[in-house]
Amino acid sequence: MPNESNDTWRRDFPILAADENGQRLVYLDSAATTQHPVQVLDAVTNYYKNNNANPHRGVYELAMRATDAHEGARHRVAQFFHAEDDEIVFTQNTTESLNLVAYSYGLHFLHAGDEIVLSVAEHHSNLVPWQRVAQATGAKLVYLYPGPDGRLTTDELDKKITAKTRLVAIAMVSNVLGLRAPVEEIVTRAHAVGAVVVLDCAQAAPHMPVDVKRLDVDFAACSAHKLYAPMGMGALYARAELLEKMPPFLSGGDMISTVHEQSATWAEGPRKFEAGTRNVGGEVGFAAALDYMDHIGWDAMIQHEHALLDRMLKGMAALPWLTVYGEPVADGRFGVVSFNVKEVHPHDVATILDAGGVAIRAGHHCAQPLMEYLGIGSCCRASIALYNTPEDIDALLANLENVRKVMGL
Repeated sequence: MPNESNDTWRRDFPILAADENGQRLVYLDSAATTQHPVQVLDAVTNYYKNNNANPHRGVYELAMRATDAHEGARHRVAQFFHAEDDEIVFTQNTTESLNLVAYSYGLHFLHAGDEIVLSVAEHHSNLVPWQRVAQATGAKLVYLYPGPDGRLTTDELDKKITAKTRLVAIAMVSNVLGLRAPVEEIVTRAHAVGAVVVLDCAQAAPHMPVDVKRLDVDFAACSAHKLYAPMGMGALYARAELLEKMPPFLSGGDMISTVHEQSATWAEGPRKFEAGTRNVGGEVGFAAALDYMDHIGWDAMIQHEHALLDRMLKGMAALPWLTVYGEPVADGRFGVVSFNVKEVHPHDVATILDAGGVAIRAGHHCAQPLMEYLGIGSCCRASIALYNTPEDIDALLANLENVRKVMGL
């Protein structure tokens, strides 16, 4: 049974409450998007009820409160990343953050013959933009391939990160394999040859601290909706000196300093990349979600989630017709377990589990090159968050036992 504190965490999420029949959803798709605690919902509602106006646009009191909420949220996200306020750009999500780097940095500072190094396990958001940059600039894509256990080896890093490397784009945690990349080793090698490192933190940030200064990365991106906050909200960390020399990604209101008939100049710092009215309600929710996580504490969350992954993987090891992708251990794995059931299509597995009240993801998980590398078309993925309980894991395992029976196997 979950202890009192973990059960209290679950009770903070209204969507996970039991129905009138005492049944509740077993939600195991948090890698796609997390649910929202009441503390976040209340913060967003309070903003729209009491503080809603357009930030940086007015000098009246309400507009000033909206501006304070906007910049206060930036400060909170900067604290989360251990960055400075002027190194945080608000975006819609990780995808927009990575596209911003690709178009404002990649297109302007990469050239023919340069090499872009990335893992074959990257999410399409950290792969397709670099394909387009390579096509536009003449740069070359070089892929890192994991070993049989799903982890990148030192030999692979040494072989692929060379004097021609100018940018390395890597997910801190794979959204399919759930394994942490050797970010520190990658950064050391990349910087030694003068390359910058772009870190996709979409799957890492919900499960571990991301100290961009300690990691010494140049860019880092995350999505609020994977951190218990609203959709349509994300953040990009970028070194201030890089932001200063990068041109704007989007143009329009609030990202300018001056505009004349034939010319314009840009606002300073992150505002240069924040064209148009901002999603301040989402930003407030983002800040509230980080406060919520901070109140629980990393040690408690990491210990809780590690125990759930260990329970899941040990249970799956007892199912001889089930294949887990990536080394099937909880150590070094965060949030995600991807698997397939022998002779059953992943969509059928997910449908049967859903009939039993268990929600998982099935498909290629926006990682088709990895699927090709693994020799599969798609797979199932169960992903956890702080609100999951041991009973959730047991429900998954029990319903997996039923899958092959339903399929007549």
